[in-house]
Amino acid sequence: MHHEIILPEGWPAPKGYSNGILAQPGRTLFLAGQVGWTSEEVFESDKLVPQFEQALKNIVAIINKAGGKPEHICKMTCFCKDRDQYLASRRELGKIWKDIIGNHYPCMSMIFVVDLLDHPALIEIETTAVIP
Repeated sequence: MHHEIILPEGWPAPKGYSNGILAQPGRTLFLAGQVGWTSEEVFESDKLVPQFEQALKNIVAIINKAGGKPEHICKMTCFCKDRDQYLASRRELGKIWKDIIGNHYPCMSMIFVVDLLDHPALIEIETTAVIP
């Protein structure tokens, strides 16, 4: 039922993500980029940490609606507008991750961008999950 983490022999274990995940057969769920707004499309903060928390909650809500759980996430691509705020907040972001996603670390990419469509979004997260 659980996906298999792929780590080539001799490679160090990555911190906070996986290099590869071999998904069990299931239904593939593709999520549009989720920003840190509420279900009413309202930003309650213009800061990265609360937006990240809300974006993760949005992702989990969609996955739950499809019958899945956070541990079914295989891939995330994060687009972030503020590298300095991200680096300064990593410990706090890690705690939020554990509270919402748990000890599951999908394949991840963090890309820093000039801007995002939905102002004042600072982060947008695309996700792919495979639900058994």
